[in-house]
Amino acid sequence: MKKRLLLLIFVVFQYTQAQQKLDLNYYLPQNITYNQDIPKPIDVIGHEVGEWHVSHDKLQFYMQTLAKASDRIAIENRGETYEGRPILLLTITSPKNLKNIENIRQTHLTNTDGNADTSNQPIVVYQGFSIHGNEPSGANAGLAYAYYLAAAQGPEIENLLDNMVILMDPAFNPDGIQRFAHWANSNKSKNLNPDGNDREYHETWPNGRTNHYWFDMNRDWLPVQLPESKARINTFHKWLPNILTDHHEMGTNSTFFFQPGEPTRVHPLTPSVNQELTAEIGTYHAKAFDKIGSLYYSEENYDDYYYGKGSTFPDVNGSIGILFEQGSSRGHVQESENGVLTFPFTIRNQFTAALSTIEAAYNMRSKILGYQQQFYKNTKAEAAKSKTKAIIFGDSKDAAKTWHLADILQRHKIKFNELKSDVSLNGKEYKKGASYVVPMNQKNYQLINAMFEKRTTFTDSLFYDISAWTFPLAFNLDYTETTSLTNVGDEIKDLQPLQGAITGESSYAYLFEWNEYYSPKALNTILEAGIRAKVGKSPFSVEGKDYDYGTIMVPVQNQKYNKQELHLFLENVAKENNLNITAVGTGLTKGIDLGSNEFDPLKKQQVALLVGSGVTYADAGEIWHLFDQRYNMKITKLDTDYFSRVDLSRYTTLIVPSIYGSALDKSSVAKIKEWVKAGGTLIAYRNAAYWLNSNELMKIDFKKDSSLVAKNIPFDKRRDFRGAQVTGGAIFEAKLDRSHPINFGYKNDKLPLFRNTNIYINPDKNSYNNPIQYTSNPLLSGYISKENLDILKNSVPFKTQSYGKGRVILFTDNTNFRAFWFGTNKLLMNAIYFSKMM
Repeated sequence: MKKRLLLLIFVVFQYTQAQQKLDLNYYLPQNITYNQDIPKPIDVIGHEVGEWHVSHDKLQFYMQTLAKASDRIAIENRGETYEGRPILLLTITSPKNLKNIENIRQTHLTNTDGNADTSNQPIVVYQGFSIHGNEPSGANAGLAYAYYLAAAQGPEIENLLDNMVILMDPAFNPDGIQRFAHWANSNKSKNLNPDGNDREYHETWPNGRTNHYWFDMNRDWLPVQLPESKARINTFHKWLPNILTDHHEMGTNSTFFFQPGEPTRVHPLTPSVNQELTAEIGTYHAKAFDKIGSLYYSEENYDDYYYGKGSTFPDVNGSIGILFEQGSSRGHVQESENGVLTFPFTIRNQFTAALSTIEAAYNMRSKILGYQQQFYKNTKAEAAKSKTKAIIFGDSKDAAKTWHLADILQRHKIKFNELKSDVSLNGKEYKKGASYVVPMNQKNYQLINAMFEKRTTFTDSLFYDISAWTFPLAFNLDYTETTSLTNVGDEIKDLQPLQGAITGESSYAYLFEWNEYYSPKALNTILEAGIRAKVGKSPFSVEGKDYDYGTIMVPVQNQKYNKQELHLFLENVAKENNLNITAVGTGLTKGIDLGSNEFDPLKKQQVALLVGSGVTYADAGEIWHLFDQRYNMKITKLDTDYFSRVDLSRYTTLIVPSIYGSALDKSSVAKIKEWVKAGGTLIAYRNAAYWLNSNELMKIDFKKDSSLVAKNIPFDKRRDFRGAQVTGGAIFEAKLDRSHPINFGYKNDKLPLFRNTNIYINPDKNSYNNPIQYTSNPLLSGYISKENLDILKNSVPFKTQSYGKGRVILFTDNTNFRAFWFGTNKLLMNAIYFSKMM
């Protein structure tokens, strides 16, 4: 024991000394000279690379300074994060190329449109760093790498830059990098301590991985819902790079991973040649790591399936995506199975991978440019012979939700047209202005397939991420694949925002339907202003127009505004929320009259959200983002650290996202029970089902399969056996009782739900208590094991019970998944506004 302690002290001393002696030469190739006029990182940020974790403001300042000093670099700001940080891009190439950069870009794009001569074309490489803020070795390596590209001298670097354009994204996640750098630096000791128990290596909730709203941005390349994603997707399609690299970190006891990944977990739309080229590029990484003696591996653990990741998205766009994963020091130095792991060592490995990438790109330039050209030739041929000529999608009752999917298509440079006139196809009504047509015979044919396809058969049962993301299902839109291009209007080249309107001034009442995506935002604006509003619990018709369940009525009389002021206010509400408000002159209807007790009054809501230790931060962040960015609704985030001291009486609703462990102590649970009994509404998600049941807030009849037993499974396949039972993310069909308040605003009696849990609940014996129920054949797209599918059939993903004067509501599925599951956002709004009617 004494010898071990002495050895540990010696090791720490050695690494502390090494840290003190650290300089840029530790990273840089030493067989060349460097331009002395180019500032080194220490000259600008005040410390050596790897001595401290670079904050984003320092990283930004160095990149801007470097661009001013070097004629090889142009820098641009492509937008701002939610926290106001710039989203930078460095374009790095030879000075002569930089002067002609727009012509080079245009010429490069012609390679994807025909038979352009690529013999003299530069190859384009997009290199991005640290999309997860607490995986910082990538962004820190970017300091040394950018310096090398600006300052290195000699024919080797000059020839390389003559034949290459490097698009360098120094910080995929500026907000997360800033957050983690603050944590790591503020917990750093003068005497570096590699003990993994030290606070330095244990971030507080929600940690620095995510962006401002706690999103994992490496899942947003396809949905494009976040500002950082919008910037980089615009850059991608503007350039169509040949290679895109994505620098990450993984567990401390790991070494270094580079793609290709698991051979059986590649999406079928990815060409086999893509994987062959990835493997050939991998030989350059292996050679580079062999040279410095760093351990590495490939073709394990990581897959190439979900196209929403940075290393996979390029693969369906004629490019080659490459994932790098470095074992993380998670601070400045930490013990690992492979010895003491220092932060500078992790940076050097990332720097080495960045260099081996451009070496491979330089040597394989002709081959990779040829692959891109052939990819689009093949795509064009497949599109021309496709039996499906177009996809029509829309929602006759919800133009806004439809518009948002069209916006994603436009960001991905997918062409689409308006409908020439209303049309009915396969029993579905498509309305001009609320529907669009996507011709299949276009350049991005494969990307269209990736976004719209449904897939339920797979070569492997293990997935690193979700197995389904069919966009029209995520948006709950009607869609039809057609074999002819009829009734197609003009191509929409510049998608304009929708226009809301009010039909006129009324002396009686105003009505708007709950179907539109932004109806909850409009209702919140109305109630926040102190205006009375009611909701209709049954359909009716008035003045020649039909209104469905959940229609909102604003009476004119007995309001704080006179009729002229009320009209002006509602006119602004209609415009700001892109919906139509109808003025009516009578309360006499076919169905429930406007003065009927079937119209229930609605109250202003004060909503709280449980956050903090024990809460799944991604789920909480999605809800926060939905309220704050989509619906402009205030939501109070209550942390588990101080929850027991909060007065809940000021809140009408408490949302508990998926939780784990003992997130709330007994006193907090007791407080919640008393609050619900007094009339509060408690809404819980996913794993919180077990919490509700164990704390007797809701009696739940879980549906389980106890017959699953491993038979003829060898020991080394036990993880695969268990992994095959994971429902990582698939889409399932539920049937709706549209008369139930939880389903107000849905025009169809079926709803696609996203599910990534194995929580199953038996239906209630009374059918009216099962307003949302999975069908007997529920799988729409994605992977689920046969055993779990059998349990899922006819189970219920929603349950509600009264509790004293209040109500408890449970969703077993995530209704707000990754900000692009627009189709089920309204379920949460219904639970908030209409809980008293359930």
